Amino acid sequence: MAAQEQGFQVIVIGGGPGGYVAAIRAAQLGRRVAVVERDRLGGVCLNWGCIPTKALLRNAEVLSLAQRGAEFGLQMQGLTADYRKAQVRSRQVADRLTRGVAYLMRKNNITVIAGTARLRTATQVEVQPNDGGAAQVLEAEHIILATGSHERLLPGISVDGRRVWTSYEALQVEATPESLIIIGGGAVGVEFASVFATYGTRVTLIEMLPTLVPLEDPEIAEVLEHSFRRRGMQILTGTRVDKVEVSDQGVRVVAASSQGTQNLSAAALLLAVGRAPNIEGLGLEAVGVAVERGFVQVGGSQQTSILNIYAIGDVAGPPLLAHKAMAEGMIAVEHLAGQAPKALERTNIPNCIYCSPQVASIGLTEPHAREAGREVKVGKFPFRASGRALAMAETEGLVKLVADAKVGEILGVHIVGPEATEMIAEVAALKTLEATLDELFLTVHAHPTLAETLLEAALAADGRAVHL
Repeated sequence: MAAQEQGFQVIVIGGGPGGYVAAIRAAQLGRRVAVVERDRLGGVCLNWGCIPTKALLRNAEVLSLAQRGAEFGLQMQGLTADYRKAQVRSRQVADRLTRGVAYLMRKNNITVIAGTARLRTATQVEVQPNDGGAAQVLEAEHIILATGSHERLLPGISVDGRRVWTSYEALQVEATPESLIIIGGGAVGVEFASVFATYGTRVTLIEMLPTLVPLEDPEIAEVLEHSFRRRGMQILTGTRVDKVEVSDQGVRVVAASSQGTQNLSAAALLLAVGRAPNIEGLGLEAVGVAVERGFVQVGGSQQTSILNIYAIGDVAGPPLLAHKAMAEGMIAVEHLAGQAPKALERTNIPNCIYCSPQVASIGLTEPHAREAGREVKVGKFPFRASGRALAMAETEGLVKLVADAKVGEILGVHIVGPEATEMIAEVAALKTLEATLDELFLTVHAHPTLAETLLEAALAADGRAVHL
């Protein structure tokens, strides 16, 4: 029985990137807002995903530069790397940002309730407080589901935090293992592979599909795979895991491919096989919120089948990206406030992977464009031909641009190389504006910059490359 009832205009279930952004926007529009969060403000991304992993990757980047010191005329003796300090720094960064989100909640007069929420009706949310107190019922005109996702597991494999990890446990490790097997060659898998390999761990990366980062353009994936092999990683693509055995001494994996079966062993195993939406115990069925393949179904304004209930972020379907969740949060709130926001154009959402070399993309890959029946022209420009990349001693990778052959519309851009995740922002703006190659040609790019490589790739697509 509820001990207390409280009234709000908007209740957001989940305080991750999508949830807290939606709450702030609702407060800006004059709504009385509550956020229910069962763990920590900032969600998985801020606390156990995007932010702490990028802190670790930055540490690895600095270490890699130090290891290459002689290339820059720096003589170092007795260089050592303390992974524990890297791990502590990653937690400090996450904690600082969590405090920042809490400040934003206070600044915008948003009520934050620590507890687990369940839909009671289309306008009521029952919350069981984390402190074990009596349940309370919150009433609202609109409810936004922003519950995020959790790591997928493989049947029969138990995560113990010692020999078997998910990304959550991997972020808490204070010492690098001598060897590590990673199952899954997507963004999470390759980012952790990059970190641990830099710190000296022998990494084996297993991916069931034919390439690493299988959502990326195959040519980009090929460059990344070659780079990882050159760094000493064992890469097994087109390979499935048939058996996993865990002992006090380590893990043993039986892997099979078209070339046969092989036995692998390592000190630890990281499961990076994707994520699943958090819908369990949320009360969706009782209220009538439609779900398909585990994801809450939404329309262009993020409304569910119950029109005063919205869903955003991972729980509302792929791509499972924090910036997509934030954009959807803005759309949902502006719609419930009576505005007419444009629906999110999913082909204009950039994808970023922060391994070394970085990978970033937006829009159609070359194969997908051709499969869609588009006549395309493709331009490529390698970083080894970039003056800025040469000056940085970061010449690995390329920029690949796919454009419509008839009208010149930019259909997709795919980058593997230095600062790819920063470079993709320009392309996102071009895609939003439905820019053509001609409009890109008119955009003067500063010299020397890495961004020039995008212009050079566009020139190459038009058959008039200058610096290649």
